[in-house]
Formats: sequence, structure tokens, C-alpha cells
Amino acid sequence: MNDGLFVKIKLLLRSRTVPVIFLRRFSYKTIKRATNDFNRVIATSSNGTSYKARFEGDHAAVVKEIHLIDQEDDFFYREVQLLGRLNHRHVVSLTGFSVGQKKFLIFENVENGSLKEHLNDPLRTPLNWRIRLKIAVGVAAALEYLHFFCDPPVYHVSISSNTIMLDENFDAKLSDVGLLGSGSDQVMAWRTSSSNETNGQVYGNIMYQLGLLILELITGQSSEKTGPDLIQWIEESCFPTSMDNMIDPDLGNNYDSRELKGLLAVARFCIKSVDKPNAYNYTPQIYRYLQRKVILSPTEEGIPPILICRRRLPSKRHLLPS
Repeated sequence: MNDGLFVKIKLLLRSRTVPVIFLRRFSYKTIKRATNDFNRVIATSSNGTSYKARFEGDHAAVVKEIHLIDQEDDFFYREVQLLGRLNHRHVVSLTGFSVGQKKFLIFENVENGSLKEHLNDPLRTPLNWRIRLKIAVGVAAALEYLHFFCDPPVYHVSISSNTIMLDENFDAKLSDVGLLGSGSDQVMAWRTSSSNETNGQVYGNIMYQLGLLILELITGQSSEKTGPDLIQWIEESCFPTSMDNMIDPDLGNNYDSRELKGLLAVARFCIKSVDKPNAYNYTPQIYRYLQRKVILSPTEEGIPPILICRRRLPSKRHLLPS
């Protein structure tokens, strides 16, 4: 297949109800040239290395090399099909792939980098309160889409300040979705674990990670370094009286205490949901609760109002305070 052509991905389609997708297939030579001979490294993990790439026409992208121990092409193609069908403003889009002796996934470039960079880099302008609220709502919106509006649902996602990317408008985008799109080290564990046992663990873990992310947005503290301390604080019964002392100093007094209480309620609920096997059912409720508590209108969040109640979702109003 010539480089630059769009390939019809029939990827092991066994059901006529599954739509055929179109993705660009890149040659190894093009990938090598775009990454400056693989010298533009962004991140590394046991699953592969991510590179900053610039293709012809000054098109920026992120290239992830995929390491598969058994090099199963079928598994790779299934994942390409899954990621290629995702279409949501809060999920980083797959734009192409490369297959051969080495396998690569090509994702859209997100202009403002990771949330972690903005929280930890003292040379960057601190994120204001409204942007932090918008990020929390955006992540919850992405989870609702992956869990309830994708067929099949997507539960392979890792949430952290390192995997949340920010676009030019500081809208959040999940970049760690899917087994191969992930920068985490979970791929082989997922493939070798029993489905029921793994799913139960992952559902709760997603909620736990969302809770930690919200605490990181509030406090500005890295969950990688202070996660246990943050968890202990949020689980203590006296935490409401100390919440103003935990706010990120970069925010000063520029935040709304009522909205802060709403965020903390969500964080606490998510962290306590870690052992619940059906925790994914809570994502619609959490998304709606965040929208209501932080007063982000559908227009501000970028979601047409008509879509807000498009589907009847599980009702668990008693789980979070009104």
C-alpha cells in the first residue's frame, strides 16, 4: 500500500453492523523521517515509546510505537479498529497507523501538552479555577461516552494528570485509551487475566483514578507523590473543615467554596467506589452532578444541550449529596 493513501480497515469484521472505518496507513520510512530518526521522544514505557512527529505539510502528531510480545497482527488490527471508531471532543483521536516489523499508532497532536506539565511547571501560568472545573467535567464526559455511548463499551482507560492532554482552549482530552493506545504498563496483564475478575477491578480503578485526578486539580499536589496522603485526608470525617487549607496556593482566594465542596464530594465518592464491581454505572451520575454543581452550562462545556438527556441512564440520585 502506497504511503499517504487511506486504507479501508476491514479488520476482522464478523458483524455487518460494525461500520468500516478509514485511517491513513504510514510507511516505516515516513514515520522515521517525521520523528527525526526517532529522536523526538516524549515518553517511554514497557508498552512502547511515544514520539513527537511532524509530517509533510507541517502536520504535527504523536507517534506511539507498540510492543507486542507475540506480535499478533490480529490483536493489533482489532485495537486499531476500536480506537479509530472513537469520536469525542474529550478523547484524543487516532489518525493513522503503521504495520510491519514494527507497529505504530498515530494520534492527533494536542497543543497545550499534559495537565501534569501545567500543574508542576513553575514557569507556566497557573490554571485558574474555571479551567480546572472544565477539565474535571470534560474527563467525566469522556468516561460517560466511553462507557455508555460506545459499542462495545470501552473500559480500557487510564486517568492521571500525565494522560490528560489540554488543547488550545484548555479542554481536556483523554490520551490513554485502549490497550495499545495506552502509555501504561497494563497491556499484557489485561490480555492474560480472566475477563470477569479484570473488569471488576478496572471499573473501580477508573473511579479511583478520577477521584485522585480531582484532588490533584484542587490541591495542585502530584498524586504520584502524595496520593496516600490525599486519600487519607479525603477519607477523614473532619476533611470539610480543612478543605480551604488544601487548596492549591497558586489559586489564592480565586475559587468558589460551594463549587469546591461539590468537587470534593465527587472525589470522595469516586475513591470509595474502588471496590464496587459495577462502578462504571456511576459515570453518568457523576457527569451530571459535576455539571450541576460547578455551573458549567452545556454551551460552555461544548456539548449541544439536546445531547445531554439523549439516553436514559441509570438513576442513582441517592449516591451523591444533592
